[in-house]
Amino acid sequence: MAAVVLGVGGGIAAYKACELLRLFTESGHTVRVVPTASALRFVGAPTWAALSGQPVADDVWSQVHEVPHVRIGQSADLVIVAPATADLLAKAAHGLADDLLTNTLLTARCPVVFAPAMHTEMWEHAATTANVATLRARGAIVVEPAVGRLTGADSGKGRLPDPAEIFAVARRVLARGGLPAADLTGRHVVVTAGGTREPLDPVRFLGNRSSGKQGYAFARAAVARGARVTLVSANVALPDPAGVDIVRVGSTEDLRKATVEAAASADVVVMAAAPADFRPAAYSSSKIKKADDGAAPVIELVTNPDIAAELGERKPPGQVLVAFAAETADGDDAVENARAKLARKRADLIVLNRVGVDRVFGADANTAVVFGADGSRTELAERPKDELADAVLDLVVPHLTTMS
Repeated sequence: MAAVVLGVGGGIAAYKACELLRLFTESGHTVRVVPTASALRFVGAPTWAALSGQPVADDVWSQVHEVPHVRIGQSADLVIVAPATADLLAKAAHGLADDLLTNTLLTARCPVVFAPAMHTEMWEHAATTANVATLRARGAIVVEPAVGRLTGADSGKGRLPDPAEIFAVARRVLARGGLPAADLTGRHVVVTAGGTREPLDPVRFLGNRSSGKQGYAFARAAVARGARVTLVSANVALPDPAGVDIVRVGSTEDLRKATVEAAASADVVVMAAAPADFRPAAYSSSKIKKADDGAAPVIELVTNPDIAAELGERKPPGQVLVAFAAETADGDDAVENARAKLARKRADLIVLNRVGVDRVFGADANTAVVFGADGSRTELAERPKDELADAVLDLVVPHLTTMS
């Protein structure tokens, strides 16, 4: 288990860090909470000490004989700051060290994750934008704040993401161990997720079993590697991943439009959604009824556009396209189908999933084979979907380096 430093800035969202702390400790990690003096006005030191089982101080003068302003950062496997206020981001970007937390940030040589929370105007201010860019350029991971209700009656971008989703990002960072924590910094990653629905009438649709879990795992993994992430989400009942911009869609045509638009500025496009191959030729504005003799109606279907193939045709130089092949066949037939799709869609990588009623869809684990346009083949044995997402991104990164 890891040694984690939880830095807490002086914002109203400090109370949410209590839940984040609980998630870390219940997972077996040792957590040292380092609040700012302002943070202690929102949540007192006894609360942090009781929840963490560790001493709490905000200044460099407590337990001086242990040299905490150096030792805490040096011994950490991860430093996560939540909430990170505008003031704290500015101090970190400019190397100021006037309390225990900012000293810790300067001495830490482990991955550092900031989860900002502030009013929209403060987040969008040019000074904050520059400070965030500086931190990211140095390898820190700055999770984009969520959109929602802020302090008072205000609403907008600047809300601290759900603690469980911040924890998911931190867990992915820790899982990568000594690997570069932010190897997708400066990259725009577009991920599609979920299953599309093609309306038949006001109450029915054609759909599929996709839960969106694999796509959401890709979004979380990309955020944890420093990317700016756009998630095009089709009919998914999952919590919003921290740090992503979400575009919600319904039908395959909605998915196509949103993905084509987002992909225009993307470095990586991961097509993990399950778009319907067919749609009804005509939509009925009223509920379709059985015939008087009980006979079922005949529904004529037409083919939907192939979104991945369209993206392959439009793909700008340097962009990496990851397609998916969901196959019910086993053995050579599935492999040949995947290779054919790889070529037809002009993708750089294609992820072959063998799917069925009782496998992949809705499950928390996945097995895959990844084929590359360069002839490569990578077997990914069964593992949690977030680990599989990281394994595929490990294959994406060298393509970006080669194409840069």
